[in-house]
Amino acid sequence: MSDLAQARLNMVESQVRPSDVTDVRIHDAMRAIPRESFVPAGKAYLAYADDAVEYAPGRVLLKPRDVAKLLQTLKPKEGERALAIAAPYAAAVLEALGLTVTRYDEGDLKSPPGAGYDLIICEGAVARAPATWTAALALAGRLCVIERDGPVGKACLYLRAEDGVGRRTIFDATPPVLAGFEPEAGFAF
Repeated sequence: MSDLAQARLNMVESQVRPSDVTDVRIHDAMRAIPRESFVPAGKAYLAYADDAVEYAPGRVLLKPRDVAKLLQTLKPKEGERALAIAAPYAAAVLEALGLTVTRYDEGDLKSPPGAGYDLIICEGAVARAPATWTAALALAGRLCVIERDGPVGKACLYLRAEDGVGRRTIFDATPPVLAGFEPEAGFAF
């Protein structure tokens, strides 16, 4: 077994499973997908670290724990349509689970291509999920994103229902905020 393959196995066993990620389909996909292929060659050694890893200017792969928890929260089902916003690794995991994935990593990330997605995931923090993202969800569609306007962010699940969109927080996380999604400066007493 190569060093990176061993690191991939260790990532699942020491970062993902102990973090209450119990979906064995996610474990299996994360054990099989070479995470190092999503980062620049000079950063391959960081692919399995317990940290967000920059893969392009202003873009990061979430910590393995965080992306696994978001994926499990989404409860992906084979055959569903997914949108992966600045989320190449999450997209690969979803494809391995049998979903049809649209990758969205270029241009204005606030205006998603198309609509009717069963689930949407983003591998970066935003101050608040844009309304355009929740509008792109199908009925019963789910969106997982980390919202951050201070030192600690909150992973949030949005669910589209007939009477609107609900939101709940899931866990704390601290990934960098995506460029263009920073909190607006303001004044408050």
